[in-house]
Amino acid sequence: MTEQPFKIAVPDSELDFLRKKLDLVRLPDELDEAGWDYGAPLADIKRLVARWKEGYDWRAAEAGINEIPQFTRDIDVDGFGTLNIHYIHQKSAVKNAVPLLFLHGWPGHCLEVRKMLPLLTEASPDQPSFHVVAPNLPNFGFSEAAKKPGFSGTQYAEVANKLMLALGYDEYVVQGGDWGSFIASKLAAAYGHQSVKAWHTNFPRVRTPPSFTKFPRLWLQHALTAYTDKDRARLARAAWFMQKGRGYFLEQATQPQTIGYSLADSPVGLLAWVYEKLVAWSDDYPWDDDEVLTWISVYWFSKPGPAASVRIYYEVTNANEYTDVPWSSIPCGISFFPKELTPSKTWSRTLGNVVFESEHSAGGHFAAHERPEDLTADVRAMFRKGGPAFGVVPGRIGYD
Repeated sequence: MTEQPFKIAVPDSELDFLRKKLDLVRLPDELDEAGWDYGAPLADIKRLVARWKEGYDWRAAEAGINEIPQFTRDIDVDGFGTLNIHYIHQKSAVKNAVPLLFLHGWPGHCLEVRKMLPLLTEASPDQPSFHVVAPNLPNFGFSEAAKKPGFSGTQYAEVANKLMLALGYDEYVVQGGDWGSFIASKLAAAYGHQSVKAWHTNFPRVRTPPSFTKFPRLWLQHALTAYTDKDRARLARAAWFMQKGRGYFLEQATQPQTIGYSLADSPVGLLAWVYEKLVAWSDDYPWDDDEVLTWISVYWFSKPGPAASVRIYYEVTNANEYTDVPWSSIPCGISFFPKELTPSKTWSRTLGNVVFESEHSAGGHFAAHERPEDLTADVRAMFRKGGPAFGVVPGRIGYD
């Protein structure tokens, strides 16, 4: 489990292969005035492909990423052997900084934390500081992929916890969105009060109202309290997703190998598949073309290939874990962003021992990337002096 420094170094041969693939692209036709109704617009994909072929500089993007401290480490996973895990480890200058594990989802990667790193690790007399660990989950980015079926939520949580322990963080807190939220809840349930002391999410995965048997107080509150305008907007967003945005989930949760051929063989297929989500799930975020292409390139150049990343949908669904949200009594915080797929606040409070809530006027699914200042402020507020989770990690309060 020895730590090794890591720098991304995509071989020239891989760059040449990508150019050949892009030269051979055959794009589909498109109906007049289709817009976004049928998926990623042809004009957008044409523009992005042209930029990817001429003008986009992966080497410059690679150099920028390599300014971030990155490492790899072998982690033994029960029943699955050893996986080499890639991760960012940005330490604060504050000696008593709080260890924070940042977990991404799909179609994300560890670089989602990039804009938050200087904010979270900043030394301040008024706000807590954090040592940030952001791994690429197994099957993603420059981490190794599992070699056999059944690698589900339990294993993702095991890898994350073992990584933090190997780094000397016997006690830590967690922040996660998308699948990172699911894994954070698994960590809280499996390792809460041991190594995991609190968790925060911007993606409360609750799809049903509180039940009388499990949450009688919240059930009564739900029954007697009228939905707010923001609650109704959240429910409308969820209804839109179920009608127009969930097709990818059904494919990846049932036949991930089939879609995997397109993702692995066609850079344009991968681009369109992920670009659609970047735009549709964010809140009018002004995506720059090079920003999108760097995001997609990380998937294209990933160690296991982009097809591996979608298997999490199949494995978690097949294990019946996705709808069974584990509950833990350790402190939990929730940030609400209007374009995220979140239920009403009353529903969300069934997620765990919710001690902190914050609601924002803008932001979507990729909060760490879209609204890094807002998400950082929430994490700081939860763990600062006077905050509901202050001092949960003994000896690490985030202040000198």
